[in-house]
Amino acid sequence: MGRDILFRTEEFVFSYRVGGLLIKDNKILLQKPKNDDYAIIGGHVACLETTTETLKREYEEEIHAKIEVDNLYAVGEIFFPWGQRPCHQISLYYKVHLLNDNDIPSVGVFHGYDDLENERIDMDFCWVPLEDIKNGIKVYPMELIPHILNEDKGIIHFVSKQI
Repeated sequence: MGRDILFRTEEFVFSYRVGGLLIKDNKILLQKPKNDDYAIIGGHVACLETTTETLKREYEEEIHAKIEVDNLYAVGEIFFPWGQRPCHQISLYYKVHLLNDNDIPSVGVFHGYDDLENERIDMDFCWVPLEDIKNGIKVYPMELIPHILNEDKGIIHFVSKQI
């Protein structure tokens, strides 16, 4: 659509992001950029784009799958290093489901990519058993994961301070 809501100054970065929680058969679909940890699939909201439009676009761009957005699950205030600068990120997380279960593999790893400021980022996507996450697989944002594992109800608010 338009330009991502991602602002940089000399002192800090501000990011507005949305993520989709796709859980099926006690597994969650996660993205894993090369040489990084697992994360919730999603991306930056573009100017004049709704968060649900962003999620649908991101899933189509990254894994070529169409989704339906179910409900808002969590709001996160996330602080982490972005290169040499601190980043203040506001993230909304929604429960989502596939419109067609055959759009993506149900097992194994499959590949995709994302573009961030005209830079291609290769990523792996895979279904990770929730039990493996309970046993220590690192998934960002870490503060959201206990709520997913406990199947908390209602809209969750969390703060993640990685700096």
